[in-house]
Amino acid sequence: MSDNHADLIVLGAGPGGYACAFRAADLGRKTVMVDPRATLGGVCLNVGCIPSKTLLHAAEVIREARHINDWGISTGKVSVDLDKLRAKKDGIVGQLTTGLTGLAKRRKVQTIRGTAQFTGTGSLDIDGESWTFDQAVIAVGSAPLRLPGWPEDDRIWDSSDALELRDIPKRLAIVGGGIIGLEMATIYAALGSNVTVIEFMDQVAPGADAEAVAVLHAALEAEGVTIHTGTKVSQVKATKTALTLTCEGGFEGSIKADAAIQAVGRRSNGSLVAPEAAGVEIDDRGIIHVDASCRTNVETIFAIGDVTGNPMLAHRATHQGHIAAEVASGHAAALDTDLIPSVAYTNPELAWAGLTEAQAKDQGIAHKTASFPWAASGRNLASGGGDGLTKLVYCPNTHRLLGASIVGRNAGELLAECVLAMEMGGRLEDIALTVHAHPTLSETIGFSAERALGTLTDL
Repeated sequence: MSDNHADLIVLGAGPGGYACAFRAADLGRKTVMVDPRATLGGVCLNVGCIPSKTLLHAAEVIREARHINDWGISTGKVSVDLDKLRAKKDGIVGQLTTGLTGLAKRRKVQTIRGTAQFTGTGSLDIDGESWTFDQAVIAVGSAPLRLPGWPEDDRIWDSSDALELRDIPKRLAIVGGGIIGLEMATIYAALGSNVTVIEFMDQVAPGADAEAVAVLHAALEAEGVTIHTGTKVSQVKATKTALTLTCEGGFEGSIKADAAIQAVGRRSNGSLVAPEAAGVEIDDRGIIHVDASCRTNVETIFAIGDVTGNPMLAHRATHQGHIAAEVASGHAAALDTDLIPSVAYTNPELAWAGLTEAQAKDQGIAHKTASFPWAASGRNLASGGGDGLTKLVYCPNTHRLLGASIVGRNAGELLAECVLAMEMGGRLEDIALTVHAHPTLSETIGFSAERALGTLTDL
């Protein structure tokens, strides 16, 4: 067999790709992983999830320092050393990418820096070199969408540009009020920018529970973020002194900015690997459709992560990576759940999974809701938390949990209990009769269940 042959080759070294390669290696496969980056981890680790969470932590500390004066603690004026903050972010990324390189070596996963394209059902070209394989996994992720008609200008950023932390613009416009846009708003507002968010839909965080979103919306505005919903940017002009965004809809007028972030979603990179040459079907959006076992229409080729469509989230890609590796290795495995949690790491955090109240109504699913306001949570108040909400959607007949939305500090961590309950077919009684430590934020989940059952004494 040629040296340029892989038992299993994984195209992409992001959360899904390296999880797949490592799992396959653990199952005894000779595995090769290809990625154009010099470091492993893909977009998420290098220019996405981890850098953004590092800066969001810094933003949280800045806000805490500013507000702690109300508690009789004075820290003085907060200053930011951009070079040190940038270095800290890069250092954390470097620590994690180095760790991944070590894991690959210990598992004897061969890593190749390069760009791969299919040349046949069992062959690839990697930067001019021909490779063959028994099985392949497409895990090349996605890229930020670019809005048409915008000028070419260094002051117009995508999310990766924004996380480079080039400077702190005095006036920052963010087009797109989804998770990425709201996280960028959270970071730059704390760093001192006057931030304006422009969202085409009627609410920010489209798809999340409206009642929970209202809490986040109000909190962002309290931090000085201006939000325009139901608004479209119809024109962008770049002059030497500013960018001018002309808006129509909910807000009619123009917004001047020193920088603008396009945060309107991401597009699959599926077409970059020429899947058609291998007979793999791909739609006009670059999406490669797979079954529950992550197989494409070609039996020996799998696809995972963002190239398979929404939700484009790292934790979904990781689970798909494990499944593809196991199925390719002869094991039975499938992603048989719709319960992919979503988290906006804003201040406060917004997290949800399962059905929202609006989705249950739209789908004609019998449901009721129960919620607990964080204004009645001792732990929240004692920790300096603001408004928050825990809301459960459940079946009125069986009391099975159908969905959960949480807005407040550490909402992303708290959501895991609800996701586990839904995965296990848990009922309100299971949650309410589970003893939650006091005082904790997790009590708000138990209290919501008690409220639905009529046993709540804390409200």
